[in-house]
Amino acid sequence: NIDSKLLLKQTMQLIRQENYSVVNIDCTVCLEAPKIKPHSEKMREAIASLTGLTPKDVSIKATTTEQMGFVGREEGLMAFATVLVREKNPK
Repeated sequence: NIDSKLLLKQTMQLIRQENYSVVNIDCTVCLEAPKIKPHSEKMREAIASLTGLTPKDVSIKATTTEQMGFVGREEGLMAFATVLVREKNPK
């Protein structure tokens, strides 16, 4: 029951403490319903705002499991994020 925005803020603090910055983020949400497309722009803007990126540096896309597994039975969802980070001041 924790707000995912709080987790993202804390993660960003840890990344910055270690002298890294986020370059871009690619997110995939795996679910049968609801459709993500109507919400994806607001999601991109929210993630960009919390990370200091621009919305063009954040990708949001969705897929299904073709009704297989717990996701297909609509008992839950999965989400994946790939984040490119770089060292701010390499030695």
